[in-house]
Amino acid sequence: MLIFTNHFFRPFIISVNNPPTMTTRKPKSAKPVKEKTHAGSVLSDFPIVGIGASAGGLEALENFFENMPVDSGMAFVVIQHLDPNHAGIMPELLQRITPMKVFQATDGLKIKPNCLYVIPPNKSMSMLNGTLQLFAPVESRGLRLPVDVFFRSLAADREEKSIGIILSGMGSDGSLGLKAIKEKNGVVMIQDPDSAKFDGMPRSAAEAVAADIVAPAAELPGKLITFLKYIPVIHPDPELDSKNKSNLDKIILLLREQSGHDFSQYKKNTLIRRIERRKGIHQIDKIQNYVRFMQENPKETEILFKELLIGVTSFFRDAAVWEYLKEAILPAMVDELPDGYMMRAWVPGCSSGEEAYSLAIVFKEVMAKLTKHKKLTLQIFATDLDQDAIEVARRGVFAKNIANDVSPQRLDSYFTDESDGFHVNTAIREMVVFATQNVIKDPPFTKLDILTCRNMLIYMEPALQEKLMVLFNYSLNPGGTLLLGSAENHGAHKEGFEEIDSRLKFYRRTAAPLPH
Repeated sequence: MLIFTNHFFRPFIISVNNPPTMTTRKPKSAKPVKEKTHAGSVLSDFPIVGIGASAGGLEALENFFENMPVDSGMAFVVIQHLDPNHAGIMPELLQRITPMKVFQATDGLKIKPNCLYVIPPNKSMSMLNGTLQLFAPVESRGLRLPVDVFFRSLAADREEKSIGIILSGMGSDGSLGLKAIKEKNGVVMIQDPDSAKFDGMPRSAAEAVAADIVAPAAELPGKLITFLKYIPVIHPDPELDSKNKSNLDKIILLLREQSGHDFSQYKKNTLIRRIERRKGIHQIDKIQNYVRFMQENPKETEILFKELLIGVTSFFRDAAVWEYLKEAILPAMVDELPDGYMMRAWVPGCSSGEEAYSLAIVFKEVMAKLTKHKKLTLQIFATDLDQDAIEVARRGVFAKNIANDVSPQRLDSYFTDESDGFHVNTAIREMVVFATQNVIKDPPFTKLDILTCRNMLIYMEPALQEKLMVLFNYSLNPGGTLLLGSAENHGAHKEGFEEIDSRLKFYRRTAAPLPH
């Protein structure tokens, strides 16, 4: 069986096979995406493209917009690292390149299709309900990360209609935001690092997320338009006819033969979304042709396997969850446990380790606040199906842009700032054991006090969800704490657990064990 994770993977750099490339400086026309109307109101369902760039970005932006049709039906928002002390002239520079209307963003400005918006100097920018919101910039340890900030809000606001593009630049800004877009089934594109004047941002992005398209800046518009033409609307509960079901089963078989993991109890809607994305990249119109393509190209099967595991993780994700764990859950558990006790925790689907390390840090903070010292320790077992993700987690080295999620105090206390990123301190690293594991097939960890499984069950059919909930009940000690993801519904699988906080998804294992 399979395990689904909150994580990223090392990418396979890919490109669309022989798409039409636009090289002329004269903008062409494309069939626009029209806004739908409902009950007299306009629904903003057109794609919004966020473009992040810094050093060398102007040349890349010029190459991009020279080749983007004026009526693509998309809106474009450019987030570039700008000198905060100089007036912005980027709108004027880009207006010379494209006949699209170019605006410097203002607070509350409504985004419209076939327009281009540029972040003003000395501002941070987010998006809510299709409008741009400007803030005073927040610096973490001297870093400004405006691309990550905007991409994350774009993903939340536009979901599958969000498109994130990273062009030339230094540093790692944008990588975390691309992962958020990927999680929402948006489109991720990266300028080929070899073609970028400064390859730091493109290379960091390529290491963080499996991009849909990697190409020189001038080729990205044509590839994006071609890609979107091949992506159909996916309904929430697709009805499969016998022919399509047969081909879907063949894909599941090919995946099982190559990866050893069975996706037959994976939610069909998610399977189809990922398959349609891969079909679009290769401009394959019929699912039976994609089956043949997989048979002839084992590398494609490997990429699809990685795509099906795509998720997102970050340090202290959902801040309210960690605050409640620190202020209520852990202190109550510690108070009841005997001196010298070793607590045990399991983080299945740990991805690149942020969740497990966050738990270790919060435990350290709780123990430091105790007025009566107890010699309690915590051993965390963190597992994932993907070996690449586990290797990243074991290294414990994270890009500088984790400063978006980790406070300066925590960075100073639990990390070492090195040239290649923030290194998790030895005291935290030694609390966590990372291992490759298939949670369905392999033996579970048992006698646990804490189990965190966040946003993994949502990818599974109800029968598999129920099986895992029984497994988690068996793994936890009576009174042990289960934490699920914000998008997961405990629903019909609550037997053996009582709610601690239904909004934050904390549950307590009841005294009576379930049959298994």
